[in-house]
Amino acid sequence: MIKKFIHQFASPKTYLFQVNRMYKYIFYFSLFVYIFSLVWGVLFTQEDFVQGNSFRIIYLHVPASFLSQSIYAAMAISSVIYLIWRVKLSAYLILAMAPIGALVTFLALFSGSVWGIPTWGTWWQWDARITSTLILFIMYLGLISLHNSFSNHEKADKLLSWLVIVGFVNIPIIKKSVDWWSTLHQSASITLTDKPTIDPSMLYPLIGSIIGFFGIVICLIIISSKVQIFKREKTKSWIKDYV
Repeated sequence: MIKKFIHQFASPKTYLFQVNRMYKYIFYFSLFVYIFSLVWGVLFTQEDFVQGNSFRIIYLHVPASFLSQSIYAAMAISSVIYLIWRVKLSAYLILAMAPIGALVTFLALFSGSVWGIPTWGTWWQWDARITSTLILFIMYLGLISLHNSFSNHEKADKLLSWLVIVGFVNIPIIKKSVDWWSTLHQSASITLTDKPTIDPSMLYPLIGSIIGFFGIVICLIIISSKVQIFKREKTKSWIKDYV
């Protein structure tokens, strides 16, 4: 029954129909929320007592860091679905998410480096959190390159799915690195188990920026996934309705 449900509601044709309906609403809402939160956080929040105005980069760095890991987790879930139920849409989504994940991870590394200059006095440290995030970036690029080197898409999809699952071990390492090792990187200011350690005047625009950034990334993944579907389903008769 689970297999029938997945194949019925996760076909490329159904997926395109659904995302075409939702895309513009997600995009405009997310763009508004992110710009509003960014302006609020950058221009109207108080200066941090310790870091001064340099803390304001959190409205880019934190959402990018969070999404860099979340995208890979979504790729791992898609990989499991593909390997168990052979849902080809899952394989397309893995390929669609990989370049967006690489871009977001690069933004996390870049914004972290910019933040590190006034905070640590250097743009780069071989810190546990930074190094494991760099490994994540390299993994994204490696997965993209590996799949592109195959001429047989089915074999490439299967191998890529296994590698994504194996590479998922890096995600908890990134998450817990500041707790497991002595590190310059500060602990998370927002967790599911503890009260936020950040002032509410900074917290609310940060939450808004995460929500807005998340929606924008979803829109990028939708565009990327449509490209993958058009490439892989171009011989199908129904695809002509969407071109």
